[in-house]
Parts: sequence; C-alpha cells; structure tokens
Amino acid sequence: MVDVKVKPFYLNEEQEKWVYDTLNSMTLEEKCGQTLLPVGFGKSDEELLELYEKVHFGGLMHRPGVAKEIKERNDLMQSKVKIPLLVAANMEFGGSGVATDGTFFSNQIGIAATKDPHEAYNLGYICGAEARSVGVTYAFAPVVDIDMNWRNPITNTRVYGNDPEFVKECGLEYLRGIREHNVAVSIKHFPGDGVDERDQHILPSVNSLSCEEWDKTYGMIYQALIDAGARTVMAGHIMQPAYTRKLSPGIKDADIMPATLSKELITDLLRGKLGFNGLVCTDAANMVGMCCMMPREELVPHSIEIGCDIFLFGRNVEEDFHYLVDGVKKGLLSEERLNDAVARILALKASLGLIGTDKFTDDDYMDVIACEDFQKRSEVVADKAVTLVKDTQHLLPITPEKYPRILLSMIEDEGFMVSTICQDVVKEELEAAGFQVELMPRHVDLMYTQIPVSEYKQKCDLLLYVANIANASYQTVARVKWSMPAAFNAPFYLKDIPTAFVSVANPYHFVDVPMIRTIINAYSSNRATIRATIQKMMGKSEFKGVSPVDPFCGFFGKDI
Repeated sequence: MVDVKVKPFYLNEEQEKWVYDTLNSMTLEEKCGQTLLPVGFGKSDEELLELYEKVHFGGLMHRPGVAKEIKERNDLMQSKVKIPLLVAANMEFGGSGVATDGTFFSNQIGIAATKDPHEAYNLGYICGAEARSVGVTYAFAPVVDIDMNWRNPITNTRVYGNDPEFVKECGLEYLRGIREHNVAVSIKHFPGDGVDERDQHILPSVNSLSCEEWDKTYGMIYQALIDAGARTVMAGHIMQPAYTRKLSPGIKDADIMPATLSKELITDLLRGKLGFNGLVCTDAANMVGMCCMMPREELVPHSIEIGCDIFLFGRNVEEDFHYLVDGVKKGLLSEERLNDAVARILALKASLGLIGTDKFTDDDYMDVIACEDFQKRSEVVADKAVTLVKDTQHLLPITPEKYPRILLSMIEDEGFMVSTICQDVVKEELEAAGFQVELMPRHVDLMYTQIPVSEYKQKCDLLLYVANIANASYQTVARVKWSMPAAFNAPFYLKDIPTAFVSVANPYHFVDVPMIRTIINAYSSNRATIRATIQKMMGKSEFKGVSPVDPFCGFFGKDI
C-alpha cells in the first residue's frame, strides 16, 4: 500500500488515519466510484447529483464557465457528497481555464518566447489563485511536452517550446507558483507528446524516441518535477515502444499499449524507474487513442489494474462504473490494486486540505478573478513575448499616417465553437490606435472573387491578415485554410497592396504564407497581447520576443 506520509503527499498521522479509516469503511461500489472523474459540461446540477448517487464519483472536471456559476456548483456539490470531491480544470493559460471571466495570462508558447521562466511562475500563481477561489483544487497542467514536430496539432501553443531544459525550468516554475495556493498539478502527457504529428484524441499516437533519447528529454523533465513534489501525472494515450520493449522483452507489436493501458510505462517506468509515489490520472477516456485498444468491459478495469488511479471522463460513466465493479468480481482488477488507487486519491484530497472543512471556495472570489494585478502581469508577459518573424520588405512601422485604411482579413477555424471575439478585439484595438478598419467578408459568392485589383487598392492602404487558428482536439492539422470559393481571401495582391500577417496562435504559419514578407507571431489571442502587437507594429514598442521554436520549420523563404 502507498506510503502517504512521504513525497508527494506528506500527510501527518491524523490525515493518514482519515485516509485508511475512510478506505476501510467504503463498499466496493464506493471505492470504484472514487476512481471516476467525469466532466460536468452540459449537465445540470440535478443531473450531476443524480449521477453521483448512482456511481459515487470521486471528482469532477469543469470546462470554462462564468466564475459565479462555477463557484455555486462547487459549493452545492461539496455540500451533498459523502467524501469531498477533487475538482479539476485545464489550467494551462490562466484562470480563464475554468472561469471565462478570469485572467487569460498567456499560452505556454508565449511564455517560452519571453525566455523568462519566472513568467511560468506567474502563470502558475494566477492559475492557482483564480482556481482555488472558485473551488478548483486540481490543475490539469502544466503541459511538459516538447515541440519536436511542428506538424503536431496538439502541442503547438500549449508547450514551452522545443528546448527540453527550458521546458523543465518552466514546469518547475509553474509548480512553484500554483503550489502557493495548494492546488495540485498534473504534469502531462506522459510519456510525452510532440514527437508524433498525430492526435491521440483520434488514434494512439507514438513517442518514437529511443530509451536513451527519452531519458535525456522527457524522462529528465518528469524526473525533475517528480523530485520537486508534483502530486499527480496524467498518462496519455501515447505509446513508447522503445521502453515498452526494454521493460517487456519479446513483446509483440500488437501488444504494445499507450500509457493509459501499459503496465510497462506506468508501473515499471513511471513508478519504478522514476520513483513516482503520487497519483496517476488517465487522459480523457473517451478518446479514440484509448477506446480502440481493448473491449470496453476489459479496458476500464485494466487501466486501473496497470497503475492508473483516476479514470477521466469515460464515455458513459454509468457503464464504466459497472465495468469497474464487475472487473473486480471477475478478477480483472484486484482489490489490492483498487485499494491502492483509492488510498492515493484520498491522500491527495487530504493533502489539499479538503477534509475537516465545509469551506471550499472564497466568498471574496471576485476580488481575485481577473484582478488588476493579474491584468498588469498579463500585459508585461505580452510585451515580452510578441516576436517579429520577418520584415524583409521593411514595411514596419505601420502607422495611421502611412497606412490609414486597413482591410482586415481574419483567418479562424470554422469548426466547433466559432467565435468573432478575437476579430472584434483586433478591430477595436486598431481603431483605438487611429486606423480605419474594414473587414473582409468571411463568406462570399463567386462574383466577389472577380473584384479587380484596382478596386482593392481604392478601398485600403494595407491588407492585414490575422490568423487565430489554435491547436484543438480531434483534428489532424492546425493550418491556414483559405475560404471558398477559390481561396478568395488568400494574398493574391501582396505585390499590389502592402501586406502583413500576424498569428495570435500557431507559431508555424510561415509555412502557409512564406510569400508574405512581414510576419509577426503573437502566440495568444487575449486583448493584452493584441494591444501589445499593434503597439509594436506601430513602432511604439520594440519587439522583444525570441521564437522558442523554428518558425520557418526548416523551409526555404525566411530571407525573401
């Protein structure tokens, strides 16, 4: 059984007693329920409470919502449950990871562009303060993947660049900042994303490094954060064939599993070689990268049996719960391993101060959410991050005197949850700076594609492209996609009209617009970053950011 008195839980005797007294008082069904952490998105309070009565879940994850509503839900749920809940959110870029009215501090790639790990501390500190104020005690962050492959659609803006040492330093600083508010981190995505160019949401992806390469990169990072006291690790639906084969000689390729289902990677590598004594959470168990590997009734208990402690999301939580209970009865999941998993879950709750209290949120939370201090910190990091990729045409500075009329073309993902918020902010900030702004339409008929270039030249002095194409789940690429018909918004006239390109997300858009000779990477789409970008475009502030990745992706064209 896990020793809860040592790293990373450090429980005292009273807390240890609570863990094992609670564990020994639980039914099989209650133990199985503790390993489940569903998402509350799309469910009413009544539906969540009804689900709790059926499956006794041990935690809850939030998608971003209004701070007041998140706080009220957490207060309600904690008042109704038998054992306090772990409450989680993706706290990767600021308090806005849980509260839409919280602070969007910076994407991790923007912090990397500052070359200052202390900004990762600020990110952790702000995430911890705003999360804890509304009752979130478990951050699915920091992302300590390495951006080794520019084609990877998931790492992209979510990582601290491609330098393993810098990724490690930023991970440690994030941990230091969030720990000041006693919020647990979940370092992710073990054994490491960013090598493959595919998305584990839709297939089991592969970390193809050799054991020696992995030790020097991902292994070094995980070891450092484990040594520093990270309380949990998130296992990804990612294979690591080299270590799997080393730890299980003779294993067939067909039997190599992603970490969420791999004893070799969780029990032998993570807990054995790296000495991790904390809690292991699966990445979302509704992803194809996990679901396609085994029959569901075997997969659910197997994931806990091989060393994972929390089963995140699930596809149908009630069905998964029954598969867990039946798995114990059928011998697919031993009671010893189940007890060990539940002990770790209870120990984490005790270490977070969730026992012996009925106070889980801050009544003065609105003094914390998006407070003036945090907004100022986001302005500082934005000023330090924005990067000039190239200006070989010497277009800068762009001022209202030289280019009073801007035709603004926003390039955004037209998929799930399309929003014009970024476009509105860009337009507002340009107009506040003194420019006249006309928006290029997003959808046109065929006649629009035949507008003469002379008409374009009459309506604008500058064509400005702003791309807000962020990495997202369940896609294979994060690339510029021009609008139809006939890619009408593409830069046909860049030799006729001065043209510039700004990315407020993906740092690799050069590959899609190498012919544009002025390119800026801003990394984040919050107002502070957009304002800082415009100030730098106008020559009122110098570009300070240093690209943490190769923005040219090894392609020809950086000097043209």
